[in-house]
Amino acid sequence: MSGPFDLSGKRALVSGASRGMGRAIALGLARAGAEVAVAARNPETLEPVAEEIRALGREALVQSLDVSRPEEIPAAVKRVEEHLGPLDILFNVAGTNPRRPIAEIAEAEYDQIMDVNIKGAYFFSREVGKGLITRQRGKVINIASVTSAIGLAKVTAYACSKGALAQLTRSLAVEWGPHNVQVNAIAPGFILTDFNRKLWENPAMLDWAVDGTPAGRLGQPEDVVGAAIFLASPASDFISGQVLFVDGGYMAGRPWPL
Repeated sequence: MSGPFDLSGKRALVSGASRGMGRAIALGLARAGAEVAVAARNPETLEPVAEEIRALGREALVQSLDVSRPEEIPAAVKRVEEHLGPLDILFNVAGTNPRRPIAEIAEAEYDQIMDVNIKGAYFFSREVGKGLITRQRGKVINIASVTSAIGLAKVTAYACSKGALAQLTRSLAVEWGPHNVQVNAIAPGFILTDFNRKLWENPAMLDWAVDGTPAGRLGQPEDVVGAAIFLASPASDFISGQVLFVDGGYMAGRPWPL
């Protein structure tokens, strides 16, 4: 049955889809009715995700792509659209986050963080956006961070990239609004994934995150799926330029011992 959250007939492309939030979003979109292309550097890691999508009765396509290399993006988008059809939805999920003091981040590593987290999203949006503008409809959703709005120590380059991603979201929303293209971002809080599991195995880090999150727990990748479907669906057709925090209340404030 059709409805405001129904994605039947829509075609989506999700970068960074091999694990964590990217995988959860790709599967969530498929459950909502979308056909989904999944992209990452290593196609072998994407095959299990594609098989799960196909098991849901949806078409899936695996696309090998390094988002830090903008020259790869046009051919990747062309192949996806040749196989699935014109895209309606883009999720920029791919990201990297080394956690060390600024003095320990060399220029080459800084460049890599920026290339993956912001440059990749910029050029991916630009390429997919050409078709969205021509068709006068579409959704672009970026995965931002609580560090898009606040500072945290020892993730300075990452925070710079995610702050820039929030501004990319707002600027594209203004530029593409007249073309009926909505651009929004999801800013997750502290989400437990395979990528950061070692961090949260540190009891001091875990206690700090849980104590500062009103929900009293770490998030799971599936916690972002509802917001992802909402922002990809017709339900959000009059919402653009927003950064939606999915953080268990972390940005709302801190509990105090009253």
